[in-house]
Amino acid sequence: MNRRDLLKGSGMLGAAALAPGAVAQAAPTKTPPAATAMLGRTGPRNLITDVAGITVGCAQDADVRTGATVILADKLSTAAIDVRGGGPGTRESDALDGYNLVHAANAIVLSGGSSWGLATADGVAAHLGARGIGYGGMAHAGVPVSPIVPAAILYDLANGGNKNWGAEPPYRELGAQALAAVGETFALGTSGAGYGAMAGGLKGGLGSASCVASDGFTVGAIVAVNSMGSTVLPGTRQFWAAPFEIGNEFGGLTPLPMRVGPEEWGHTKGAAARENTTIACIATDLDLTADEMKRVAIMAQDGLARAIRPVHTPFDGDVVFAICTGRIQPREPRTIAVLKAGAIAADTLARAIARGVFAATPPPGSKVLTWSMLPAR
Repeated sequence: MNRRDLLKGSGMLGAAALAPGAVAQAAPTKTPPAATAMLGRTGPRNLITDVAGITVGCAQDADVRTGATVILADKLSTAAIDVRGGGPGTRESDALDGYNLVHAANAIVLSGGSSWGLATADGVAAHLGARGIGYGGMAHAGVPVSPIVPAAILYDLANGGNKNWGAEPPYRELGAQALAAVGETFALGTSGAGYGAMAGGLKGGLGSASCVASDGFTVGAIVAVNSMGSTVLPGTRQFWAAPFEIGNEFGGLTPLPMRVGPEEWGHTKGAAARENTTIACIATDLDLTADEMKRVAIMAQDGLARAIRPVHTPFDGDVVFAICTGRIQPREPRTIAVLKAGAIAADTLARAIARGVFAATPPPGSKVLTWSMLPAR
């Protein structure tokens, strides 16, 4: 029985939620149209900015070996957060709970720098506020708006960069620079929040991907990969995320018929390492509620588990944000729309993780191992 037959036999969810187009690929010309639809497609850039209303900016400091990434929405947009790692560092996460007042964001920040990096959001908020962008309507005399800028940080303090910044850490300025750089395209790999990151024993980085669902909405992901766990199978250069690859977006290697034991992890940092955290943001153009976006964020965390092994450890601070720009009303019952968005988000995030590691290069003066240095096997 082939995959299409299995989906047909899965009842209502198989027909309504996972029918042709659920997950993406531009297939060879000889592939039958139905099979191509089953594989789906990416957006035009294969970046989170394929979601209408989202732009991204990155900034980095090569001397410090750190960086920051800003995900900017074109209006205050419904958002949520899900935290699974044992050592998270966040800002304004409680504001995103659906039972609280705001549960929305103007921008989301991913940054290096551990706790120092939370100041990145200060730089973003200051410049948004100066433009009159924030919660509370347009600014007027004596009463500024309050920009809502949730943030999450990763640990890159022990990567050999110059951290002798005294009382002037670079992160507030990096936030301002990243905001100034927002646009529809940005560099993957050793860029932005992923500049100083390590993915297990390999150079980590900034990754992004997108997918257009069969009924027209788009899901995008962006991630800074700084995990304790490995993104590749033991003894190979094959990504754990290989089954979800679209085209040749991270090498196009044929998936390996391997079995691994419960403690075979590959290129990890070692169980004692505390220099980790994978931080990500999911975006969609669907018009969803705060609680629905929370479910999308929860489901998207499975993308980390599909691409990193082990993950959500006591030594990681894994965080996934989710934001929607509300351009498209769900065409199916809302629960089915959330199911599809969350399932696609998980696969898209897994692909983004692999793309970030695939594109990573050593920072100037660094001798770290990159994916491209691994032997082909």
